[in-house]
Amino acid sequence: MIIKMQKIVLIGAGSLQFGLGSVGSIIESKILKGSTICLHDINEKNLELAAEACRSAVDKKGLDFEIQSTTNRKEALKGATFIINAIEIPPRFGLLRWDFEFPMMFGSTQITGENGGPGGLFHSLRVIPPILEICEDIQRLCPNAFFINYSNPMSRICLAIHRKFPKIRFVGLCHEIAHAEMLLPRILDTPLTNIEFKAGGLNHFGVILEARYRDTGKDAYPDIRARAVPILEEFGKGEDYELIKFILKTYDYLPYTTDNHYGEYMSWAWEVADLLHGREFWEGYEKLSMKQYERIKRFIEKGNGDKLVKPDGERAIPIIEGIITDSHHEELSVNLPNDDIITNLPRDLVVECPAIVTKDGLEPIKLGDYPKGLAALLRTQASVQDLVVEAILQKSKKLAYQALLADPVINSTSQAEKILNFMLEWEKKYIQIKLE
Repeated sequence: MIIKMQKIVLIGAGSLQFGLGSVGSIIESKILKGSTICLHDINEKNLELAAEACRSAVDKKGLDFEIQSTTNRKEALKGATFIINAIEIPPRFGLLRWDFEFPMMFGSTQITGENGGPGGLFHSLRVIPPILEICEDIQRLCPNAFFINYSNPMSRICLAIHRKFPKIRFVGLCHEIAHAEMLLPRILDTPLTNIEFKAGGLNHFGVILEARYRDTGKDAYPDIRARAVPILEEFGKGEDYELIKFILKTYDYLPYTTDNHYGEYMSWAWEVADLLHGREFWEGYEKLSMKQYERIKRFIEKGNGDKLVKPDGERAIPIIEGIITDSHHEELSVNLPNDDIITNLPRDLVVECPAIVTKDGLEPIKLGDYPKGLAALLRTQASVQDLVVEAILQKSKKLAYQALLADPVINSTSQAEKILNFMLEWEKKYIQIKLE
């Protein structure tokens, strides 16, 4: 097989962990040997740090890769065959704090505020328009390129891309499925290699739908239902699983994320979820990210940046390799348009599901009807996401207001109006909604 040289563009590479980790994965690949890796970011200082470390890693190992870097997005995208996006609007943690705290001033009982609730709306209003601008450049400069998105809110970003640029080939990737890979062997007391499972739903709002033992072919779900709660209680010391236990007990299916994410989409999650641990996670994550940034910066400035360019364990590079080689391997969890993947959810929705990687991209594995009780919760979010995306595409304050009114964590019209007016004014320099 003759494999042509690739140009892989990393958008948001100035986020040093993403940039160094992605390059670390690429340069370990024999299939991608000879590729050009283009680092792009609007933060010139961080971009220079990332480029210095990556060039050093390639040079010291004598590898056949070219490292480019530019703050000019159009220059970066020319000739691109694959694009990986991980942008956030700075200051990331400061804005996410606003998303969480300000709606609560008006009585909103949201959790986290990153992907759902009023916080998720404002996160979407900030980050989706610049991602659509990236996609507009892709459509014009490299229309055959394959776009991989890591940014949140994942479902809403992917739905906006699908609606505005239906010809762009894309996938959304999230690593929450790792919770299933970690928990199932402990719950079932067998190696992960002996467990076959399917999972899906919406991003940060999915469950394990099927599980069986490979050696016997036996359905493993009865064992999950019987054994999972004490295992989750044991892990609850380090993770927030109170809501996850409730979902398993009430709906008979095990989510593959934590309270911190799953609880964003339901009004009653507030009284069930481990709220304190969720906030501790975000506080700790912010501090850890700042420490890691300073550590990486010092390493690079001392000339040791090459040591930090290591594989990140994410799935973008295996998917790129699979598309190039027509591998037909299975990916456990990707985000794709719902072309009857989940048959009792709207087709005009992006769902999380397993998929087969081929030369044409990703072929979703059909999941059929979703469990009825859970499907009811997901359909509510489908309606919210529809309105959020339309508000962004039309720059409409009225549709943004309707999106808030449709959200389960909003309690009244006056609350929705106060949150909307306050947040639009407070974040006006980040948001393109017309202040009607």
